[in-house]
Amino acid sequence: MPKTWFVTGAGRGLGLQVARAALAAGDRVVAAARRPEQAADALAGNEDRVLPVALDVTGSESVAAAVRAAVDRFGGIDVLVNNAGYGQLGAFEELSEAAVERQFRTNVFGAFNVTRAVLPFMRAQRSGHVITVSSLTGVIGIDGSSVYCAAKFAVAGWSESLSRELAGFGIKATCVHPGMFRTDFLDASSVSHGDIEIDDYREVARARRQSLDASNHHQQGDPERFGPVVVALAAAADPPARFAAGTDAIDAFEQRAGELTGSVTEWRALSESTDFR
Repeated sequence: MPKTWFVTGAGRGLGLQVARAALAAGDRVVAAARRPEQAADALAGNEDRVLPVALDVTGSESVAAAVRAAVDRFGGIDVLVNNAGYGQLGAFEELSEAAVERQFRTNVFGAFNVTRAVLPFMRAQRSGHVITVSSLTGVIGIDGSSVYCAAKFAVAGWSESLSRELAGFGIKATCVHPGMFRTDFLDASSVSHGDIEIDDYREVARARRQSLDASNHHQQGDPERFGPVVVALAAAADPPARFAAGTDAIDAFEQRAGELTGSVTEWRALSESTDFR
């Protein structure tokens, strides 16, 4: 039986590829985007199985209207893909309070808003799958990306907890950690840099931006291969709570696992000293 997908940020990038893959699998897609006409154009030819909807994940009224339109059209939502977001790069001190709040409002609270609106329908049908797109930076911290990492760590921990909270209702939750994919993520339309200039960071920031610009559209990950992977996760009987998408994401998982094991080995005695004796 075909599934109904609700994909945020479906107008381009990884969200669009997930929407295309879901359609290729015979499913229906609610393509939610700030510019729904962009999603409609990109997914043209599937009008009977596609519902483009306007969505601002930071606005509760926008979220409620989009979810209601999805349920009215297709009768429910089987798979939610929290993909909408952007990259706020820059060292922590290079970011204003407003920039930090903007990042969390979109990347973290935006996912919370959409999921909160969708879950009552999934609970009513006692089935569903919430797939949240984090990043390899939701597994390991990277300099020059501290606030972006914080947001991606936040949704990863939240998603892992959801996988436990929702299991009793037949609802699954998976956090997908993509590595670097060849999308427009590093374009000005998708990424922001620090809005505060500090002399001590100036040269490092300049070198970082030059490196990112040089790697833009040369990333290792193939976006067209990402969508079918997410469809496979949604079809799995027992999907993982966390999934590494790409060899660089696998490296990040293994790096973090090694660091945690090494820390326990080195500091075990001091760690154990905190227990009651």
